[in-house]
Amino acid sequence: MDEHMHGMGGMAPSPPSPPTANDTMGTMMHHKMMMHMTFFWGKDTDILFQNWPGGKSNMYVLALVFVFVISVFVQLLSHTRFIKPGSNHVAAGLFKTLLFAFRVGLAYLVMLSIMSFNGGVFLVAVLGQTLGFLITTFAFNNKSPHDEGFDLPPISC
Repeated sequence: MDEHMHGMGGMAPSPPSPPTANDTMGTMMHHKMMMHMTFFWGKDTDILFQNWPGGKSNMYVLALVFVFVISVFVQLLSHTRFIKPGSNHVAAGLFKTLLFAFRVGLAYLVMLSIMSFNGGVFLVAVLGQTLGFLITTFAFNNKSPHDEGFDLPPISC
């Protein structure tokens, strides 16, 4: 008899029971980092997808560039005129709707990225929105934003 079974009256150990939902969650919690609920600094974070960027510095920089570019595009889409006056109203309406859906999707990706609570992600998202606003306000528009309407209404938070 095994010395670890002392005091069990010679009974063989019972086979392990199948894991319950609570056991599975507990096991997964031990193998996975908990989600941060406060801002933190560092490359060890998940942004948008599980295990991305995976704690690698070069992938973290790529993720930051990705969030930055998406943030710039959100502002570019919000303050750029694509439809010419006098266009077919049905085609223009459909294009505006698709453009709106695309802009909202990109904005949600930025929001979900920020929900990683990584300080670097937050900074590049704000800097991307700021650069996008700067480009559209001063580089592309000779007139004040109030002089000419845009295809999409400004994003309101």
